[in-house]
Amino acid sequence: MVESPYAVVGLGNPGRRYHATRHNVGFEVVARLADRWGAALAGGRGEYRVASLRRGPRRVLLAQPTTFMNLSGQAVQGLKAFYRVELDRLLVVSDDVNLPLGTLRLRRGGTSGGHKGLDDIILRLGRDDFARLRIGVGNDRMPTDLTGFVLEPFEAAERPVVDEMLVRAAEAVETWLEQGLDEAMNRYN
Repeated sequence: MVESPYAVVGLGNPGRRYHATRHNVGFEVVARLADRWGAALAGGRGEYRVASLRRGPRRVLLAQPTTFMNLSGQAVQGLKAFYRVELDRLLVVSDDVNLPLGTLRLRRGGTSGGHKGLDDIILRLGRDDFARLRIGVGNDRMPTDLTGFVLEPFEAAERPVVDEMLVRAAEAVETWLEQGLDEAMNRYN
């Protein structure tokens, strides 16, 4: 029997228009991990870009959905089915406007917190008990309508905090892979 791979799925929106926006920090974490690990993401057999590699004894998939954020569940469901990813080996990385910029929050499961991408994943999988790494993108000047806010690039003054946060997020993913979710939560929450 083939052992289930670990899968790290970074959420975001495809296309240059959304590059480096608040909503695409999940994409950025996966891209940084691919660079660190010498992997290249390419078109998969579903609605995602994927890299398959080995990290020590583990087979790891890095993935970015090619659907828009609100349809992320299609990509995650397809990836999970094709590669036979067990739910306890899935980590979804997403933005969170309810967390201050620079904050990381790892959880074993729970609600979507109003995040449409997580909503769709929970709907398509029929479960919410998968790990997620939420990356704080909020600030004290958030408008009432968050749609435009999350689809705009970070302010220049925020970028150093974002870059440091993305390094820590990549380290949190590595800790999850090597030492488990509890250790990653203890270190990075």
